[in-house]
Amino acid sequence: MSTQKPPIGPPPTPFTFRLFIGVLGIFIGAVMAGLNNRVGSLALVDIRGVFGIGADEGTWINTVYIAAELVAMPFSVWLATTFSLRRFHIFVVACFTVLAIMMPLMPDLTSLLILRTLQGFMGGLLIPVLMAGALRFFPLPIKLYGLALYAMTATFSPNLAIWLNAQWVDVIFDWKLVYWQVIPVAFIVMAMVAWGIPQDPIRLERLAHVNWLGAICALAGLSMLAIGLDQGARMDWTRSNLFCWLIGGGISSIAIFLLSEWFHSTPFIKPQLLGRRNIAITCLLLPCILIVFLSGSLLPSMYLERIWVYRSLQIAPIGLLIALPQLLIAFAVARLLYTKWIDARIVFSLGLGLISISCLFGSQLTLEWLVSEFVTIQILQAFGQPMAIVSLLFLSTSVVQPAEGPFIAGTINTVRALGTLLGGAVMSYFLTMRERFHSEILLDHLGSMNHTLPEKSDVAILVKTLSQQSFILANADTYLFLGLCALALIPLVLSMQHIYPPSLSTKTVTKLA
Repeated sequence: MSTQKPPIGPPPTPFTFRLFIGVLGIFIGAVMAGLNNRVGSLALVDIRGVFGIGADEGTWINTVYIAAELVAMPFSVWLATTFSLRRFHIFVVACFTVLAIMMPLMPDLTSLLILRTLQGFMGGLLIPVLMAGALRFFPLPIKLYGLALYAMTATFSPNLAIWLNAQWVDVIFDWKLVYWQVIPVAFIVMAMVAWGIPQDPIRLERLAHVNWLGAICALAGLSMLAIGLDQGARMDWTRSNLFCWLIGGGISSIAIFLLSEWFHSTPFIKPQLLGRRNIAITCLLLPCILIVFLSGSLLPSMYLERIWVYRSLQIAPIGLLIALPQLLIAFAVARLLYTKWIDARIVFSLGLGLISISCLFGSQLTLEWLVSEFVTIQILQAFGQPMAIVSLLFLSTSVVQPAEGPFIAGTINTVRALGTLLGGAVMSYFLTMRERFHSEILLDHLGSMNHTLPEKSDVAILVKTLSQQSFILANADTYLFLGLCALALIPLVLSMQHIYPPSLSTKTVTKLA
């Protein structure tokens, strides 16, 4: 059993314009990775068509990326600390870009899956270092603005991706740009990071103390969870033995990983942080919040795509209504949290309340709804999402010491990635169950009215109408479910420890819950 050593961080760095440009480069790199994931998912139908891949086979293009991204996150900040943040980030972005260049040139599905897996791993390495960089480089009076940058990777990127996908596949008509879109951005990112981020010493001695047992268990466990959750619908969930083995094996492996990390001298993450109330509650809240956030992106997109057969170009305004305001609202929320009389828990709760109200409006969904009917819902989401996520980051990161920033960054990002997967699985399962339920009810009702139907009724039209109405009712139920979930989270939010604005008290970095 190894003795726990206190975390040793790099020396403080004066915050200058040059350093800000470097951190901004890290932020753009994280956004680039998030957009690459989401746009690739949205363009999957077009990519399958080019490669001649079936629907079932095509789902693995997303699954392998998501699984590799999740696997990378617990190790990202540890690797950045070992090899120095600047060198590590530039190397990862360069690899990410080379893989993007090669991907459209692949001759078959197998080679595409291999490259997509590698790129997913590189993308998973880019996102956590943004939070670690914000916690390390931003001084206390402006630290929340750094966290607001990180928050935008959860609120800005997923919604902007719809518009970007539309530009590549519906306007320019070149599916290769789905992958190549990152190339010019990557060169800008590498230049910004190389110029702005200070060069830390390489600490190769840390490699002699790697927790190999934990690393192997994390790789296996997170991979199994990712594959099980993302492929759960195809496996028919718990009715499949493979699904049960994947989820059971994944949870068991993660438990061993956490146990080994607890006693290791140089862990990748620090499970002891879960003993602090705000961090423990954050790990419960974050997956739930990410599920609730799907009401602003996934539900309206699914409705417009299935009922009105809209493509991304027609759906894009739905995403932009949330994405573009984040450039102002996220920072406005950060500024609000610096106000003396503001309680972040109240701001958090109000954000969840706005999301809940938007879901209540969405539960009135009917066949007549077009893009214009979603405007009010999306505006409420545009305000509610940053109020929730920025407040959550403030409440969770304010109870850690500066040197513990790398550990909290790895922990929160891993929970976030798992929460995104879990959210997709929960949404898919709930929507499928409610659609089946409404379909059975409508079929029974139709059967009781059989004698009133015209003799020459068009069976195809009847079946299409029945399918549409079942989906619309299920979609409305999902809105209501997510709205109730948002309200149910408020008591948990209010149970978090109150944190004073950073400018008022040093308690925000020294007092541990």
